[in-house]
Amino acid sequence: MNETIDLLKTKEEPKVLAGGQSLLALMKLRLAAPKNIIDITNLEGLSYIREDKDHLAIGALTIHDLVENSQVIREKFTLLSDAASKIGDQQIRNRGTIGGSACHADPAADLPTALLAADAHFVVEGSSGKREILPKDMFVDVFTTSIEHDEVLTQIKIPYFLPKSGSGYIKHSRREGDFAITSCGVVIAMDTTNNVCKDVRIALGSVASTPIRFKNAEEYLKGKTMDEKTIVEASQREAEGADPPSDMHGSREYRLEMIKVFTKRSVKLAMSRVK
Repeated sequence: MNETIDLLKTKEEPKVLAGGQSLLALMKLRLAAPKNIIDITNLEGLSYIREDKDHLAIGALTIHDLVENSQVIREKFTLLSDAASKIGDQQIRNRGTIGGSACHADPAADLPTALLAADAHFVVEGSSGKREILPKDMFVDVFTTSIEHDEVLTQIKIPYFLPKSGSGYIKHSRREGDFAITSCGVVIAMDTTNNVCKDVRIALGSVASTPIRFKNAEEYLKGKTMDEKTIVEASQREAEGADPPSDMHGSREYRLEMIKVFTKRSVKLAMSRVK
């Protein structure tokens, strides 16, 4: 790791290569042309999924396939398994890494949106030592994070969800494995005795320059009895910060309408998984 950090400090326009499934695609399209590539794919000790005392720890070089098929993630952090399963095809999931996807910061990618909903914290190491980036501070703009030029993401920490929680991630795309037209990740905690929402986090992808939280819907749902009318009302609220583009995959107006549809579906999916 020290050698990686030294190279980042001394090389001109360096770029870290983790799995390469995002960076190489940009380079082929001539959208990225780093002068130096630092390959960290063989760094030891950065591929793991571990249950610690108060959080799940995932090494930055953990491939998507392991995230998708991890038993603990499927049971306790299901939206991450959902999101990983939607990434490209099996070959991509065998090479791409969770840390690479987070650092690439594509707002249409699956894992950044799911990680925001999961309240993930990002541990980075650099010449100034180790620090932890909060979820609200991680994603700054399209393909831009708050990780400094001489820092490397080493671990993703996901706090354990509250008791009686469920989670889910759904994306809308033209074809299986495509980038999202709209996506939504939800984590919800319920008072199952009264069917009341105790807490909820809703993240939206591909509707702004970064994944965003759907705060208006979250605030509306908290403390309310969860029925069809309540869920529909929440999904109809304005998603502050949503500013989707119009492109070949869908217009701005279409994407804004899809926020309502997929928020409703994702909330229902998360509720169906509450134990």
